[in-house]
Amino acid sequence: MPVAFGPWARRGPARASIHPSLPPSLPPFPGAARCRLESEGNISVVASGCSWLPPFPRILGARAPLGLPQLLPTPCLQLSSPLPAPQAFPHGSLLRARSPRNRFSCLRSWVTLAALSSGFRIGSLEDYYHFHHSKTFKRSTLSSRGPHNFLRMDPKVEWLQQQEVKRRVKRQVRGEPHALPFNDPVWPNMWYLHCGDKSSRCRSEMNILAAWQRGYTGKNVVVTILDDGIERNHPDLLQNYDPLASYDVNGNDHDPTPRYDASNENKHGTRCAGEVAAAANNSYCIVGIAYNARIGGIRMLDGDVTDVVEAKSLGIRPDYIDIYSASWGPDDDGKTVDGPGLLAKQAFEHGIKKGRRGLGSIFVWASGNGGREGDYCSCDGYTNSIYTISISSTTENGYKPWYLEECASTLATTYSSGAFYERKIVTTDLRHRCTDGHTGTSVSAPMVAGIIALALEANPLLTWRDVQHLLVKTSRPVHLRAPDWKTNGAGHKVSHLYGFGLVDADAIVVEAKKWKAVPPQHVCVGSLDRVPKYIRADHVLRASTLSSACADHRDQHVLYLEHVVVRLSISHPRRGDLQISLVSPAGTRSQLLARRVFDHSNEGFKGWEFMTVHCWGERAAGEWTLEIHDTPSQVRNPAVQGKLKEWSLLFYGTAEHPYTALGGPQSRGRTLEVPASEMEPSRAAFLQSQVEVAEEEEEYAAPGAIQLPSPLAELVSPSPGPCHPECGDQGCDGPNADQCLNCIHYSLGSVKTGRMCVSSCPAGFFGDKGARRCRRCYKGCERCVGRGANQCTACKRSLYHHQEMNTCVVLCPPGFYAEERQKRCLKCHQSCKKCVGEADKCTACKDGFSLAGESCVPECQPAMYLSREPRRCDSCPAGTGPGEEDCAPCGPEAPAPHWRCVPACREGYYPADSHGLPNKVCKRCDDHCSACEGSSGNCLKCKEGFSLLGGSCVTNETCTNADKTFCEMVKSNKLCEKKLFVQFCCQTCLMAG
Repeated sequence: MPVAFGPWARRGPARASIHPSLPPSLPPFPGAARCRLESEGNISVVASGCSWLPPFPRILGARAPLGLPQLLPTPCLQLSSPLPAPQAFPHGSLLRARSPRNRFSCLRSWVTLAALSSGFRIGSLEDYYHFHHSKTFKRSTLSSRGPHNFLRMDPKVEWLQQQEVKRRVKRQVRGEPHALPFNDPVWPNMWYLHCGDKSSRCRSEMNILAAWQRGYTGKNVVVTILDDGIERNHPDLLQNYDPLASYDVNGNDHDPTPRYDASNENKHGTRCAGEVAAAANNSYCIVGIAYNARIGGIRMLDGDVTDVVEAKSLGIRPDYIDIYSASWGPDDDGKTVDGPGLLAKQAFEHGIKKGRRGLGSIFVWASGNGGREGDYCSCDGYTNSIYTISISSTTENGYKPWYLEECASTLATTYSSGAFYERKIVTTDLRHRCTDGHTGTSVSAPMVAGIIALALEANPLLTWRDVQHLLVKTSRPVHLRAPDWKTNGAGHKVSHLYGFGLVDADAIVVEAKKWKAVPPQHVCVGSLDRVPKYIRADHVLRASTLSSACADHRDQHVLYLEHVVVRLSISHPRRGDLQISLVSPAGTRSQLLARRVFDHSNEGFKGWEFMTVHCWGERAAGEWTLEIHDTPSQVRNPAVQGKLKEWSLLFYGTAEHPYTALGGPQSRGRTLEVPASEMEPSRAAFLQSQVEVAEEEEEYAAPGAIQLPSPLAELVSPSPGPCHPECGDQGCDGPNADQCLNCIHYSLGSVKTGRMCVSSCPAGFFGDKGARRCRRCYKGCERCVGRGANQCTACKRSLYHHQEMNTCVVLCPPGFYAEERQKRCLKCHQSCKKCVGEADKCTACKDGFSLAGESCVPECQPAMYLSREPRRCDSCPAGTGPGEEDCAPCGPEAPAPHWRCVPACREGYYPADSHGLPNKVCKRCDDHCSACEGSSGNCLKCKEGFSLLGGSCVTNETCTNADKTFCEMVKSNKLCEKKLFVQFCCQTCLMAG
């Protein structure tokens, strides 16, 4: 018979073991038997003659009656008191006991009747019972032990099993773990907000969904779009439209509805508005990022834009409107230098001082779309202002879009459009329609405006500077690809393409919820350097200034930087030839201006202000260096020099740490200083020797990894003040990043030069997460994922990144071309053996293909020609061609470029035999050759700016020696004909020949 026992809750003793519904007596056992049933107490059952001793657990969770007499007359059992009501237990054990035929009646009669009446049978199974034992804990994960183990050892027990809880799940189809019940039809196409398509192309690093799931949707926040108006009755905008946040500056009325025409020219503002606050769940089109925010529009671009128009637009209802979003600016033509006028500047200043009842209006600006024209957004005074949040764009795959402008004032980035084959942004459009073709940085500004609306819902007391700090702190580089990522002196990773990285809506609302206002802004105006300095062509002018950051003026002292502004005046014959950089005391280089090939202006710069955020969080005091590089173009006389007339620095920041009330002196390193005068000489010598041994340990040991001896540890205690945010759980001995005892993320530096904690590793290093150290990349690597030569992800200047091999090379191998902008070796078209500049710009073809202009086309058999539409080889009987573009009239000696018959190849081409063709073809010389013979690399004459060297053309601008002694050896060994040595010994090899 099976019996089950298991855990239960302990209760008080009972006086009987059988339910009162059982009869007061049972028939005697057949034959002579003495049956003793054991529990926590003793129950004796006596019949005449025979004894049988099966172990027996308690029934119904009641304690056995301790006072039951050992010997009872027939009948077998008698009741002494009633039992409690039957209980149901989730756990327990099952037991089955053997019962020989001649010794069965006592156990079967007594136990069976008790179990049947009290409900402890296991369904309809016979001889199986479920019992509980007080010594088994309800949540026990261990097998049963103790007195009840005797059940298992008894030979009459066939089977026993302790009961345990098993996990069972309902086989229902679950919804998406982060799905929100949006019925808007275009919601599945909003790839930049969610990951609904389950593909590798899916991007959700902006974490909009996570912010929504925390309950933030922009409620009670007001956003307005400064543009060409918004379609206020659009079904996706009508619900959230706010007339108090709207005005028509062009028409001087309160209706911002755009002017309609056949071309739908004034669609821009409506598209931006939908990104911010399109209503959710109205079954019409899309979902806005802040879909419960109030949205308005200022119509000001559909007419003459003047300083008055801009100032009026920027100053409409500053106490009511929280966020102004603008996706416009001066011409992105690569030659304009323009910004806000006097009135507009005053409107900005009034907004940040008085707007939002003193918290400051928030101005979000698109960084510009002039990338194809080589424009640089530091020449745009709106994105270059400390009062605006300049936002850049990236493609869905994290690449630089073709329209992106680089500059040091960009704060953060969002997704936007890219190449024609990459997905764009879906939003509202004119005439109650929707579009999936919204593009450019115009997308990014309203996206960030929507995300800031979520943050303001989380914390309405954020100031305009708090919002900028939040973006700096929470934006992340993630998968954004840029060749110039660097870690500044405060540990922030920053790029001229993407600022501090991709915005993270979830991170910003979490930080905003617990945010404390940053200390007051201090402004320190540096001394004006009016000593004129000439800017020589092909040289770098360096002007340095040593700044105390107004340490002598308490109300102006800047200790921790936010914005740095360089105000300068330059006269120059061609402004576009200039490159300007600023190097901070921490060594952070901000490129303030790059060459602009279309900027032919001779006006220079007159008091223009360049702004950088790349020094955010760094110390302001120290030596600052301004670098100006003049690279003269071919259309300019290099003898005419430019002049730096004057320049000065403006520091914006705080006198206290913006995140924690840090204090105390700057750390001088990680070396422990023990005052010898305060201890015995022998003890001081011992401690100093231990410090020296520790300092000689592994070069990149993490802070806190050095175990100091116990006598030394007694003298070292963490700093009583707040530690740097990058310090780990072991504390610090000061407030700075180089005073941490261990790091949260990575340790950078060595025990000899000093270590500091950083959030990410700088260029030339990679993060070893296991050891929490920054380790050096392989030589030549700017960024990497390991120490190997084939683990590079970006290369140092003058080297190219071979993306298939992940190596850094001096020259791209055959089959690849050098992409100069991002210094990459990209693969040529599959038919090209060699190419230059672009994948399909072929200079040599693989077998089976012939060069036709700049393309490789299939080779045709004799008496056949390649037709253009469709592209195939068709028969070409001699003398029957329709015109000069047909191959039939071509004689055997007449070379034909572009499949035209010509008497001679034009400049930059040479005649060559082609397999399968009766005539010669004109093949392209190397990129820098203007004439060549026999092969593309055998140059006879070079293009302007290049010199002929052993049949190759090398640039005059980079014709320098790597090492003089080495180059003399190259020259003496007649190695100048080798291209590799030409690269290193250009000057010596030119002198040789």
